[in-house]
Amino acid sequence: MASVSSAYLVLTCAHAPLAHLPRPTRRPDIARITLAGITRGARASAPLFLSPGTCRLGGVRQHRGSAQICRDASLQGPPGGDSAAQEQEDKKSDAVAAAAARIASGGGGGGKLSDWTTSVLIFGIWAGLMYYIFQLAPNQTPYRDRYFLQKLLNLKGDDGFRMNEVLVALWYIMGLWPLLYSMLLLPTGRSSKSKIPVWPFLVLSCIGGAYALIPYFVLWKPPPPPIDEDEIEQWPLKFFESKLTAGVVFALGIGLIIYAGKAGGDDWKEFIRYFRESKFIHATCLDFTLLSTFSPFWVYNDMTARRWKNGSWLLPLALIPFVGPSLYLLLRPSLSSLLAASASPSDEIQK
Repeated sequence: MASVSSAYLVLTCAHAPLAHLPRPTRRPDIARITLAGITRGARASAPLFLSPGTCRLGGVRQHRGSAQICRDASLQGPPGGDSAAQEQEDKKSDAVAAAAARIASGGGGGGKLSDWTTSVLIFGIWAGLMYYIFQLAPNQTPYRDRYFLQKLLNLKGDDGFRMNEVLVALWYIMGLWPLLYSMLLLPTGRSSKSKIPVWPFLVLSCIGGAYALIPYFVLWKPPPPPIDEDEIEQWPLKFFESKLTAGVVFALGIGLIIYAGKAGGDDWKEFIRYFRESKFIHATCLDFTLLSTFSPFWVYNDMTARRWKNGSWLLPLALIPFVGPSLYLLLRPSLSSLLAASASPSDEIQK
């Protein structure tokens, strides 16, 4: 019986149509091994996380230690041995596999049309905003804009001029937005269906804000590529996944919002007047609004990729500018913990 069973346990990925073979009676322990191998193979069909023991065999991602049950091509039965029922079952299996492949690749033309329409719509919004900023936005105080920019960059010494507190808070919180988006887009916001990386847009967002990020939103094609444990422990994911980083971002954001809120009414009136006259402040306010508008979607995308169902209560809070997304980054599960949780069921099956 051991020799017959070993003929059916073959570590190969050649799924060639073979003649029907009479199946010997399996012992319960062999059936359990077979079920364990099939269960692990189904669970690892399209993972977001790959453990270090993951390897590729024949172009198909398999887990070491998992056994795939298939027929040996050298064992040929008598010609014409396949029954009509077996052929019909094989055809049904092929049809199901083809349908699953179409779903995994994005479905039919309706899904592609929807993605194309969304991309065109976002690109149209971005183009309209760029035209508005450069051609239609108020620009009554260009000299004062340069002076404000030099003061905010600490390029001018103390000349006795007191900067508007609301403007100062807005300036520094705009410096935190690129870090927040980097923590949301890496790695779950990466695109596996296009060769366009996300990091150049994140770097440019340090200067251009949402105006530099929106083109990536147009080109983004999910799902994200899978990651392994080694990548999580390296820069920059180790920094972006750190709870210390998330806590600092959240604390700084809360502090700047409180600082702006404590500003007097004269500061707010002055800021509104700046908004109506200054292109620099006008564009910065629109940038803040755009970043706040897109962030709830990326919170939802990251939450879905991490399969964190218990965090759905944070989605309404994500609508609060900066506070909601930064709170989500502080409370979300880390990738390393999710990787350990996804690996534990496989370890239990192996035991």
